Amino acid sequence: MIFDYCVIGGGIVGLATAMRLLETRPGSSLVVLEKENRLAKHQTGHNSGVIHAGIYYPPGSLKAELCRKGSVATKTFCAENGIRFDVCGKLLVATSAAEVLRMEALYERSRQNGIEVARVGAEELKEREPNVRGQGALLVPSTGIVDYSEICRAMGCRIEALGGEIHLSTRVSGIRETAAAVDIDCEGKSWRAKKLIVCGGLQSDRLAMSAGLSIDHRIIPFRGEYYRLSPEKSAIVRHLIYPIPDPALPFLGIHLTRMIDGGVTVGPNAVIGFAREGYPRLSVDLSDTVDIVRFPGFWKTAFSHRKSALQEFRNSFWKAGYLKECQKYCPSLDLGDLLPYEAGIRAQAVHKDGTLIHDFLFAETDRMLHVCNAPSPAATSALPIAEMIISRMAAR
Repeated sequence: MIFDYCVIGGGIVGLATAMRLLETRPGSSLVVLEKENRLAKHQTGHNSGVIHAGIYYPPGSLKAELCRKGSVATKTFCAENGIRFDVCGKLLVATSAAEVLRMEALYERSRQNGIEVARVGAEELKEREPNVRGQGALLVPSTGIVDYSEICRAMGCRIEALGGEIHLSTRVSGIRETAAAVDIDCEGKSWRAKKLIVCGGLQSDRLAMSAGLSIDHRIIPFRGEYYRLSPEKSAIVRHLIYPIPDPALPFLGIHLTRMIDGGVTVGPNAVIGFAREGYPRLSVDLSDTVDIVRFPGFWKTAFSHRKSALQEFRNSFWKAGYLKECQKYCPSLDLGDLLPYEAGIRAQAVHKDGTLIHDFLFAETDRMLHVCNAPSPAATSALPIAEMIISRMAAR
C-alpha cells in the first residue's frame, strides 16, 4: 500500500500535523511512525506544561505570531476535548535595577505584539504573591498550564478516528526518496508514502541525514534539570513566577511553575547533555557523545557561552547554588523543599559556526519536509505550526 502521507514522530508537532492533514484533506490515507512505545515520550512529555502567551519574541516575528495563535488554539482544543487547563497567569519578576530596565523594554515589546500585560509594583506584587519579592513585575494574565501528554493522547485518538494509523515501537532505519514516492524502512517492515513529514525532535538531524539531505547543523541536547517543591509548599505561589530574561543568555533561567496536577516545579537550568534521551543525571551515550565532540559548532558555542555554561554546571552539582537562583525572588525556600524531579532534554539546533538556531528550520525536497528545528514554545504553537507545515507541503 502507498499512503498519501507518512509522519515520523509522535510528539505534539508531528501529531498536530497528522491530525490537521486528515481534517483538511478528508479521505487521505496517513500513517504516523513513532519509535517509542507511547506518544509524547520525549520533549513533549518532559516540558513545563505552560501555555505561553508569546511575550518574549520580537514584534511581528513568526514566533510571536505562532505563539499568540497557538495559545488560543491550544485552549480551544482542550475545551473541545475535555482536557483540563488553568489560565493562572504569569508574573515576570524584576529583582534588580538592571532587571527593571529590561522589564520596561519587555513591556513595550509585549504591547507591540498585542499581548495583554500589566505593570505590577513591589507592593502589589507582595499582595498578589506574599512569598515572592521583587522591585516590580509584569503580569501576563493569559498564560496557562496543561498536561501536553494528555493533549497528545487526544490528538492520537482524533487521528485514528479520522482513519489514520499510528504505529508505536517502530524505529525508522532508512529513508529513500524516488520520483514516485518515499520509502521508509523500519525494523522488519517498510512503508511507502507520496509525501513524508519528519518531526523527529532530538533525532531530527540524524533522520535528515539518513534521507540523504545535506545539513550544516546538528542537534546538541541540553538537559533542563528540575526540582519539585515539597507538598507543603505546593501553594507557595498563585501564578507562574519567571525571572526577567537576560538577552545575553540563550535560555530563560530558573522559574517556579505551577503544574496542572497541583504541584510546583523549580527550574530548569540548562547544561550540555551527553545522551540525547538519557534523563537520569550523569547519563552518557557513547554515540551521542562522539557526535557532540566531533561537531565543531559544539566547541564554538561552548566557548561563546562559557561563563553561563560554567555557572549552569556548578548549579547542576551544587544544590545550594541552584537554590540561590530561586531565592532571588522566593526567599522562603530552603534546601529541604527541593525534591527530585525528572529532567527534560531540549533539542537545540546549532550551526557549524556555533550559532544557536532560535528560529524554525526546515529541509525540503519534492516529496519530503523535515522539521529540523521547532523552537520553544513549540508545544504551545503546535497547531499553527502544523498549518505552516501543511502550507509548505502544498506549495511544492
